[in-house]
Amino acid sequence: MGISGLYHRQTKGMKHLDRIAVLLIMLTTAACGSTGAMVTEQAEERAARPSTADLEALYWARQDSALTKFTEADTHFMTGMIAHHAQALIMSELAPSNGASPQVQTLAARIINAQQDEIDLMQQWLRDRGQPVPEVHITGINLMIHGAGDHAMHMHMPGMLSQEQLQELEAARGLDFDRLFLTYMIQHHAGAVYMVDELFSTDGAALDEAAFKLASGIHVDQVTEIARMELMLEQLPDAGEDS
Repeated sequence: MGISGLYHRQTKGMKHLDRIAVLLIMLTTAACGSTGAMVTEQAEERAARPSTADLEALYWARQDSALTKFTEADTHFMTGMIAHHAQALIMSELAPSNGASPQVQTLAARIINAQQDEIDLMQQWLRDRGQPVPEVHITGINLMIHGAGDHAMHMHMPGMLSQEQLQELEAARGLDFDRLFLTYMIQHHAGAVYMVDELFSTDGAALDEAAFKLASGIHVDQVTEIARMELMLEQLPDAGEDS
């Protein structure tokens, strides 16, 4: 190969290397620019992301807001339902001493546990919102509510038993008690369901999340128990078959 041929090959090779070098420079510059843009975007995201302190402040603001959504209807419902539940406790606590069947005693114990817990929740709901909290006082079959509302008004709520009906239940024994207990508790539960329906039909009521959950839970539980008690009542033997 002559000198001119060798020179031609070297020149061609150098031009090829030059192109590669230029390409590498371009890629490096683009990568740097891309990395810079990525870093800038990440920094902007971090700046826009709320801090732990911001999130905590938002949480407590929402908690405070939740406590201001309640209405007079919500307060009236809680106050009334406390008294309503208290009478269910009186009725249920008669079951063991009045010779109720094991099935009715189990039902009565379940009612006591559930409704005492709900009384506590409703009292706390009122307390958290700075509202008067009814205090329940039970002596035998006598119920007194102190601290909120009118006692006489509470006794005329839907489903509430009269004092004469309570005396009748207190005097009943065995199968008679089972039948009377189921009959009166169905009436009592139906009254509570009516009170929840009335709350939900009131404009602006039950927007408070805790009030809505509590009222919904009462509705579901008592509708379910009404169906159970109706079945238990149907399965009771006639009075003449009691032996």
